[in-house]
Amino acid sequence: MPTIEDHNYLKICAQLASSLSISLSSAKRQVELTANRKGKKDLQSRKIIAEELLAKALSEANDKNNAANQLDQLLEALASEENFMVED
Repeated sequence: MPTIEDHNYLKICAQLASSLSISLSSAKRQVELTANRKGKKDLQSRKIIAEELLAKALSEANDKNNAANQLDQLLEALASEENFMVED
């Protein structure tokens, strides 16, 4: 299949690749596979699918950051418990 040279499509795929920490070709492949599963073949549909995948990836990244921050807060020692040691 010939490569798609649309600038906006490539930009969205590059953002998707960056947010997922994968290569650009892997991000484009992921969009292509999702489009094929949905039976979409035109460029506009692929752009929409790429935008949906990007939004999903960004929301998952925000959820992970929130979970990491919450874990950090839970692991902080309270002032009254700083010197507590468990002995065997």
